[in-house]
Amino acid sequence: MARILEIEEIAPAFKSFIIHEPVIARRHRAGQFVMTLLHENSERIPLTIADSDAVRGTIRLVVQEVGKTTMEMGTLRPGDDIQVVGPLGKATHIEKFGTCVCVGGGAGIAPLLPIALALEDAGNHVVSILGGRTQELVILRREMEEVSNEIYYTTDDGSFGAKGLVTHALDTYIEKSGQPDLVIAIGPAVMMRAVSEQTRPLGIQTLVSLNTIMIDGTGMCGGCRVPVGGQSRFVCVDGPEFDGHEVDFDMLMKRQRIYLEQEELARRRYLESHECRAVAGGG
Repeated sequence: MARILEIEEIAPAFKSFIIHEPVIARRHRAGQFVMTLLHENSERIPLTIADSDAVRGTIRLVVQEVGKTTMEMGTLRPGDDIQVVGPLGKATHIEKFGTCVCVGGGAGIAPLLPIALALEDAGNHVVSILGGRTQELVILRREMEEVSNEIYYTTDDGSFGAKGLVTHALDTYIEKSGQPDLVIAIGPAVMMRAVSEQTRPLGIQTLVSLNTIMIDGTGMCGGCRVPVGGQSRFVCVDGPEFDGHEVDFDMLMKRQRIYLEQEELARRRYLESHECRAVAGGG
């Protein structure tokens, strides 16, 4: 079991967890993730490692509370124990590409952080384009600014940066500065598809990090499979990063919606049970 050392709310419904797990901290490379189990009756969920400190023996997970398990994780406190297994997945291939544009949307900014850092350490010119619905939901701005040579922000409501989508900012950047050597996009599937379709006709190498249904994280269950380049690939062991121009995003998003009804039911039951406990406690 791993122990939670620190918890910080970094945005509405977003929490950062510093977890003591020395082995994973030493072995972690940018792009990898862990499977997390809160307790023996919990579901396993994949969470990308947002940072690691081999000296301190810690990893950082950034969690958005959207479903039953992530909301339950949000109730944990420093000193609590959880189970984390990893690091899993293939690490991001890092070399000196030249100019690399890192495009992050919402919770996707967290897994983008260690990748941007590794690209900068390799001598690349790192340009970051970060977006969210509102200013508060453009997370980890200070950390991303520290590892970026240039940074641009967008929000859906125009409350911060340019009003619009990350694809608009990418268009503007390419018009002004020319084509980058590499684009890495991480965020909602619809965003990653839009970026991939934007770079396809320009021939810009584009990587995306996929978030799929995942049960064990070792390739045994097959729940995370997605068509890539006409072949069935497993996100947990073949990814999570793939060529964005080869991913079948339509099938990916269809598979992501398979258990929406069950997920909403579990979320609703969890909220109702906590409301009942609050009422009973208040009485």
